[in-house]
Amino acid sequence: MKILVLNGSPKREESGTLRITRAFLDGMREVSEQEVKILHVIDCSIAPCSGCFACMTNGGTCVHRDDMRGILDEIVKSDLLIWSFPLYCYGMPAPLKALLDRTLPLSSMAMQKVGDRYAHVGQADLSRLRNAMICGCGFPNSRHNFEPAAAQFRLCFPGDPLILTVPECPLMNAPEAEVVTGPRLALVRDAGRQYAESGAVDASLIGEIGSPMIPEEDYAAIVNAGTERT
Repeated sequence: MKILVLNGSPKREESGTLRITRAFLDGMREVSEQEVKILHVIDCSIAPCSGCFACMTNGGTCVHRDDMRGILDEIVKSDLLIWSFPLYCYGMPAPLKALLDRTLPLSSMAMQKVGDRYAHVGQADLSRLRNAMICGCGFPNSRHNFEPAAAQFRLCFPGDPLILTVPECPLMNAPEAEVVTGPRLALVRDAGRQYAESGAVDASLIGEIGSPMIPEEDYAAIVNAGTERT
């Protein structure tokens, strides 16, 4: 399987969310060999979409001449896109959102009814392409935090895309927290293994991955204590 990871964190390899994504990929590799490319979006030249819609009427060519042309080629060739990002203001970091906006050339202006909503007709054959969202946040729980990003992702990529959310994500970069992050990453590897085997992950496992690693009150107290020292 050809996998393209879109790392939306400006921290690049230091991203706690990317560490979670790598654990998921490790689980997939336990099942079969995977061809993986990780793209640090912060290092790409991606102009904001100008909303001219030229790309949707001229066969998919954007007026901007930047890195998105090559990225779109990579997307079309991929079997799985993993959108890996930390939660920023309940959504994607700006560089990754710019990339998402610039995927317009994959669609045309024509639209069709799909269920009870309308969607643009594609200009590229993406029938085999699957999408997964792996998102971490700095809050101590998943409730009332990830819902906006997850709702947007499901609307952009209908067909029950995989969504993994992990609260208390800064613990991933704290060596002293290995006692709790290690078991959580093991669960993520299990999810990757399940996904490689069946194309889905058990809802119970997704819920376990999305639960706090330490009690919410303890995590908040640790964060607040660190804030008081600065």
